[in-house]
Amino acid sequence: MFSVQNVTKRYGRISANKDITFSVDDGQIAILLGPNGAGKSTIIKCIAGLLRFEGEITVCGHSNKDLEAKRLLGYVPEMPAVYDLLTVEEHMEFIRRAYQMDEGREYSDQLLERMELLDKKDKLGKELSKGMQQKLSICCVLAHRPRVIIFDEPLVGLDPHAIKELKSLFVEQKNAGCSLLISTHMLDSVEDYWDVAHIMMNGQFAATKYNREEDGGKALEELFFEITERNGQAQ
Repeated sequence: MFSVQNVTKRYGRISANKDITFSVDDGQIAILLGPNGAGKSTIIKCIAGLLRFEGEITVCGHSNKDLEAKRLLGYVPEMPAVYDLLTVEEHMEFIRRAYQMDEGREYSDQLLERMELLDKKDKLGKELSKGMQQKLSICCVLAHRPRVIIFDEPLVGLDPHAIKELKSLFVEQKNAGCSLLISTHMLDSVEDYWDVAHIMMNGQFAATKYNREEDGGKALEELFFEITERNGQAQ
């Protein structure tokens, strides 16, 4: 699991995130919803250890700044991050060596096959389309079997087959006891596999909703548009 406690991220006088607190348990999928500029990517980068922040973030009990936390965490950024001069196969080999994995080639190949990259193993990163780079980025992150996985707009630019496989991987990782956080502004991409949804506006959580809750509450889509449209009118 991972925990975010009272996290604030400021850029000068501007607060991109304001006193955010939440956690994602083992075997749970949480989603971050909100329009562009709501602060979703900022809190994700804080969790991934890419930004300095006020507050505390732990990954499986370790501070997210610690090496052990980084071993346990996987992060798929919004923009694919691949090496121009490494082949697809060399990317996967690099990950196995970086995480000192004695085994894992078979699992790496399975990931590449599911993302239809196995026949592209000899292609350089710079020779791949943006969609293929995104698929490779996903494979690299999952290769070391992290316990906490964070996805920032992971479905953007993927072809239908890759979207189907990635959604299956979401469920498989959840069933394996991993903690998943998925950021998106596309409601139709999250469907019914989420456990808890946080709607962000102006750097804060405007609402939190649990899936299949029996409280007669509003549907997620209805709640999302009520919050975002109300905020837009207020501005």
